[in-house]
Amino acid sequence: MDTTLPPSIPRATSGSTPTSLRDQPTSTLDSLELGPTSQASLLRSVDNSMPDIPPPEQGSEHLPDPTSRHAQQPWYHPNTLAQRYPRTWNVLFRIGSYLRGPIPPETLHRPNSIFNRKWTIGSQSITLNLETRWLKLTRRLGWWPLLVLFAVAYIISVSFLVRASWFLTPQEAFVGCTSSFWLPKDQCGLDGQDCAPFVAEQPMEFRCPASCKSVILANIRAVGSEEVVYQPLVVGGGDAEATYRGDSWICASAIHAGVISNSRGGCGKLSLIGNFTSFVGTVSNGIRSTSFPSIFPLTYRFLPTTSLNHCTDLRDYGLVVNILVTVLLFSVFQPASIVLYWCLVCIGHWHVTLFSDPRGEPPPISDAFGVFLPTLFVAYVFWRVAFRHVLPVFEHCPLERMVWYLVGFWPGVLFNITTEKIPIDRLLGEDLRRPGAITALVILSIVVLVVVLNQLQTMRKTGWLPVYAWYYFLGFLVLVVLSQLPGLTLRIHHFFIGMILMPGTAFPTRISAVAQSFLLGMFIQGESRWGFDSILQTTAELRRDAPLDSSIPGFLTSSTYPPHMSNSTIIWKSIETAGVVSEGWNGYSLIIDDVERYSGTALNFALTALDLAIPHFFRLAYQRDGVSGDYSKAATLFPNGTFLDPLPGPS
Repeated sequence: MDTTLPPSIPRATSGSTPTSLRDQPTSTLDSLELGPTSQASLLRSVDNSMPDIPPPEQGSEHLPDPTSRHAQQPWYHPNTLAQRYPRTWNVLFRIGSYLRGPIPPETLHRPNSIFNRKWTIGSQSITLNLETRWLKLTRRLGWWPLLVLFAVAYIISVSFLVRASWFLTPQEAFVGCTSSFWLPKDQCGLDGQDCAPFVAEQPMEFRCPASCKSVILANIRAVGSEEVVYQPLVVGGGDAEATYRGDSWICASAIHAGVISNSRGGCGKLSLIGNFTSFVGTVSNGIRSTSFPSIFPLTYRFLPTTSLNHCTDLRDYGLVVNILVTVLLFSVFQPASIVLYWCLVCIGHWHVTLFSDPRGEPPPISDAFGVFLPTLFVAYVFWRVAFRHVLPVFEHCPLERMVWYLVGFWPGVLFNITTEKIPIDRLLGEDLRRPGAITALVILSIVVLVVVLNQLQTMRKTGWLPVYAWYYFLGFLVLVVLSQLPGLTLRIHHFFIGMILMPGTAFPTRISAVAQSFLLGMFIQGESRWGFDSILQTTAELRRDAPLDSSIPGFLTSSTYPPHMSNSTIIWKSIETAGVVSEGWNGYSLIIDDVERYSGTALNFALTALDLAIPHFFRLAYQRDGVSGDYSKAATLFPNGTFLDPLPGPS
């Protein structure tokens, strides 16, 4: 059984060298195996047969010796780089020889199990022989009908678990972790009419999934004069009746109020109550809510009871079941390596789809089958280029194989959870501003660097480094070309990283086993959750709801010229005065207290409808045919008539 190198590329055996990776012998001595006497005779005959070589000319003492190894190569010529720049060539030659690896290349042998090793502690020697004993104990359990029965029982059990977790609650009751009653900026339209009704006669019952506390804002969201980012959007909840602003995420607010559990989700009931003034922020159940001292037209409160049942998110139970199944497959049933591999692929895909990170609530099964077929195709490529050279090597030690593969596979499948505390999401520069981002990036870089260097050393010792370097160089050139396409940005998704790095794990070592299992799990998590998303995306797709970097209008009303209480009018600069006519702007949008109150071409807005006994917040944006650009940061009008100018930049 060949477990070291892909058959499609020439192999190096003991005493031989792949012609595609190694130079041909440079002399007769290199190609013959002779005894000491024969070698000495041959050396004398070679020395006597060599022609007389004149001494080097004056000033040429640094030229290569014509009898050296360089001079005997077919590429050697007096006009070559070796002749003109001997020192530079010697350095390059040594680097190339090192990267090419030893001659002949090393052969990686099947590793011995760490559970069968002999351990010496002081004067005592202990031989575990755990693998040998375990193989004897489980040899009768590898009968294939038992494996088929086990697979059928597993599918039936998971089906009932999925039904109890998702399909016993009315589908219309499910809400996502970011669901709310109000949209950001001007998306609810003038006076918020697109987000009506503001008051509901009947309470609303809902069900939330688990782990909503970890879903956070990736871009800044303005709440009055505050800017909220890198936390769930929750406004209010600290007053005596626990009132939340309408744009607060329902599930995060329910966790904040103690209505549901973050680990298991749950059901609740709420009531829309319309206008409310002065929202109080507080910290509760690990979530910080934001204060808002003004008025908002849509608010809600949670009610103590709900008629919904079967509200528990069973993803933790699904995780326990699937981990236990993979442990039994590796340790007890021990099927053929290719069967074991496909079991991992299928279990990982459906675990992400149905339990750990579904695309929706309840999980859209049709979408899951839509990406399952291309996932199987990519997984087959993974088997051909990597897994078939490593996984079968550990067949003689099922316990160790279980450890190395499962310790990498499940953290990869749970990539959204294992990286939850690592503030690097989109691999964009903005993420480095998050608390702890630099530290996380350094730690990740060190771990990746250590693994990559180990794999490079393994490639060098086995003579495969030039081949891998060439292919990865071509791939790098392709990515560079793609990154230069106009209007598109290259985004390397984590599932794509798994696809790129997988071929580098095709070596029968323990680190390769851990690395390829983690990359497989990471790939499965990415494609199951997000699909095969394009690596080329437009700026708008990457921006999401971040600022557009457009021009921002300025207020003429300022701290120097505040609005008069008798007049109560706020004024701003015209497009002509601001010098932005060439940008195509033809209107303005004014947001007051996070609600759009004006859209048009006028240069002022009367504040007579506002309650001047409370503070108010004003943000202004240009419009082009009714589409708003970036809004300014908030200007604040206090009850005593003080006007606080907005800070520079978009909100």
